[in-house]
Amino acid sequence: MVRDNPNSFLRVNKAEVDFPPDTPVYSEAVYRRGKENLDRLVSDGIMVPDENPSFYLYRLTWKKRSQTGLVSLASVDEYDRGLIKKHEHTRPQKVNDRANHIMTLQAQVGPVFTTFRHNDDIRSLFKRLTKASPEIDFTGGDSVRHELWVVGGREDIAAIETAFGRLEALYIADGHHRSQSASEVCRRMRERNPGHTGREIYNYFLHVAFPDDELRILAYNRVVKDLNGLTADEVLARAHTAFEVMPVPGAVEPDTGRQIGMYLEGKWYLLKIREGSYDATDPARSIDSAVLTENFLAPILGIEDIKTDERIDFVGGIRGVTELMKLVDSDECKIAFSMYPVSVGQLLDVADAGLVMPPKSTWFEPKLRSGMVVNLLNE
Repeated sequence: MVRDNPNSFLRVNKAEVDFPPDTPVYSEAVYRRGKENLDRLVSDGIMVPDENPSFYLYRLTWKKRSQTGLVSLASVDEYDRGLIKKHEHTRPQKVNDRANHIMTLQAQVGPVFTTFRHNDDIRSLFKRLTKASPEIDFTGGDSVRHELWVVGGREDIAAIETAFGRLEALYIADGHHRSQSASEVCRRMRERNPGHTGREIYNYFLHVAFPDDELRILAYNRVVKDLNGLTADEVLARAHTAFEVMPVPGAVEPDTGRQIGMYLEGKWYLLKIREGSYDATDPARSIDSAVLTENFLAPILGIEDIKTDERIDFVGGIRGVTELMKLVDSDECKIAFSMYPVSVGQLLDVADAGLVMPPKSTWFEPKLRSGMVVNLLNE
């Protein structure tokens, strides 16, 4: 992706691409190279600093469906106080990596993907502000169209501040490590600044906020490398405890919740989750992937921790069920599960309850493009 493209933004946020494969990705040299590459993009006029504070509207269009979000800075303090809600745990090593990256670059280059409960005021505002032609408009190699509008007028800025000021909360959809790293950067820089006021740029982080009813979550499917010493017949027999198991003639892509597809020894089965096999009052444990883990992966296949067990792998729904069949038919894996996508409403309910989503349960498409907007901390 970068070999013939000196201006690829991967050279900034994944600067290890400029080094031999055995180079430690968390090394100071990698961070410094990222800064050099960002500085060059600015000095060469590839990236142009805006003279005045602005908001931006960012629209992604993929497969005839669009989502329009606000690019702005979010408050680290509001994140720390839980007004920007999360639904995932973070790993210290990854948080430290992104914090070191931000500190070295003195820039936030990867926006956090957030969402909010939609309302008519913001919908009307976005519609009005995107009537003009966008300043940036291109379609990537993945067929996703990206459009960006600069919102710099004083009245328009005030209208956005008022509308978003009425929201009770924002929710992180994707970017928990980037959010936590922004908090870590703020802590470090606050300690180094005896004149800290709370208004410095490091007190904020770059994000894009989309209305919840425009987001698309794809399925996040599962494959397992062995049957835990069981035969296929034994697996099927044990599955009947929590699921109604029905053989079906073709591939299963569930079209509703509480149904899971299973591919085993060249055959497809539909697993219908039985009532009473999950805690319906718990918004996290009642998600289909959590029910599968508690009633199948753990007790039947012996997978207690899907985050660390190397016998299980995950396949983004964008790759389809044919990828699941390929992995099982090649004998690379023994069994595969096709899931129904988690709804955005389920994600928000988990975050509102202060709980954590089941691991590997959400796959957002399309992805945000880093490099559309960058937040410089030293400006």
